[in-house]
This record gives sequence, structure tokens and C-alpha cells, in this order.
Amino acid sequence: MKPPSFLYARPDTLEGALAILDEHGDDAKILAGGQSLIPLLNFRLARPRVLVDIALIDQIQTIGDNNGTLSIGAGVSQGDAEQSADVRRAAPLVAESIGYIGHLQNRNSGTVGGSVAHADPAAELPAVLTTLQATMVLRSSGAERMVPADEFFVGPFTTALGSGEMLYEIRIPKKPAARSHIIELSLRSGDFALAGVAGQLTMTGDVVGDVDLVAFGVDAVPLRLTEAEAAIRGREPSPAVLEDAAALAASAVDPSFGDVHADGAFRATVVGEYTHRVLLEVTR
Repeated sequence: MKPPSFLYARPDTLEGALAILDEHGDDAKILAGGQSLIPLLNFRLARPRVLVDIALIDQIQTIGDNNGTLSIGAGVSQGDAEQSADVRRAAPLVAESIGYIGHLQNRNSGTVGGSVAHADPAAELPAVLTTLQATMVLRSSGAERMVPADEFFVGPFTTALGSGEMLYEIRIPKKPAARSHIIELSLRSGDFALAGVAGQLTMTGDVVGDVDLVAFGVDAVPLRLTEAEAAIRGREPSPAVLEDAAALAASAVDPSFGDVHADGAFRATVVGEYTHRVLLEVTR
């Protein structure tokens, strides 16, 4: 199929892009890597009047590692983020998760910000950024606001981005002592996950300190596994403790959340098993 007709703009400055978004509001759609938007246009599931191509905006294509925070511009390609030494050092979970996204060609074109703003419930980066307690920096003409990842994803393919706003940058607090891991189940390599779990924790001596566990592909938004986190926080990660946390993770999945590929009960089982595997990996 062919996309519907639209006006095309390709500004080379952030200010130019924001001015177009301000003028057209909800009638404008941002084109980043195009890996998700182009199929939506071709199937006419998206019908913007104005398409704003942000590929020429240098300000959103940088990676910075300073002041206790890793910053990733929304226009950074997934491939560049995966290979970045700064990302691998400060947020290895981001680099690890990108290896699950599509195939090499997709990662070379797709952007970090595009995946995040698209907010597919089965996508890896929204779950990982929730796990890492990242902050989304949103820009509009004359304004900037910060939204924690836990509040940014509000529904399937729906975020806290308002009319005239664009995702400018992602900021991830650095935790040098943290250990992290992600694992997912998909029908084929490169497919979206049927279910997956991402985790990060720190150890204080022999007990678990901070811990973040998030499941994806099993709810409308990344699912924080709060009961599983509470079950392991402040305790020694004995086999019994890890098994209890895994069981609580499985019970957090809505059994009615299913589709033609897998029902909710199967997804819950996967989340329990993968939570156990993630915790085994990060508590070694």
C-alpha cells in the first residue's frame, strides 16, 4: 500500500522542528528512523498532515557521559547506542537490550528516541529505561520538562508527550556498582517479545540493596514487578528467596492479557521463569 498524502518538512535545527510542531500540533508527526512509522503510514493507520523529518538535527544525535548521568539524544541510532563505549560502560543494560531489537539493518536506521516514543508494549527500550529509572527530556517551543520513565508510558503506543512536544534526550543515572540483565522470548530472532524481563540491582555486602525488575510484552505498558522487588530487597539472595520473587513476578501478570501467539497464563509462566534467571545472573 501507499501512504496517504502529507506535507514533508526536514528542518536542520531543533528550533525549526519545534516551530513546525507548535504550528501544526497533533496534525504533525515526527519521522526519526522510520522503522515503525513508515509501515503505519503504508497501512494508513497513521494519517499526519505534516511529517517532520528530524534526521538533520545534530543536537539530538549525541551521547554524553558526565555528572553522574548518561545522556542519549533521541536521534541517536540504536546501532550507535549499542556500540557506544559510554553506553556500554554507564548503562550496559541498554546496549544488551538493543541486541534483541529487530535485525542489524533495523538498528542502523531505527533511533533510540523513536522506539521510546512509539511505546510498543513489547519493545525492549521502554522496559529497560523504566528499569534504569531514566528521565525523558521533552522539548516544545520555549519550554522543557522532565518526565520519569515510570510516568512517561501511559498506554499501548501512548506516552506523556503533549501536542507540540518532542522527545529530546534520555537521561540515565549511573550506578557503577549495579549488575543488570535482560532476557526475552520471541517466536523468531528479531521479532517482538512474547514476554521478557529486565533487571538491575546492587548488593550491599551479602544482601540485595536497590533492585528494579520490569516485565514487557505482558501489559499495556512496561510492568514494574513491585512485589518481586520487595521480596528480595534487603535480603540475602538464597534459592528460596529467588524462587519466591519469581513466583510473585508471575502472579503480577494479568492472565487475560493474551493474543493469537500466547495466552496470559503462558506469559505469566515465562515472566516467572525469566525473573528467576535474571536474578540468578545479577546476584552471582
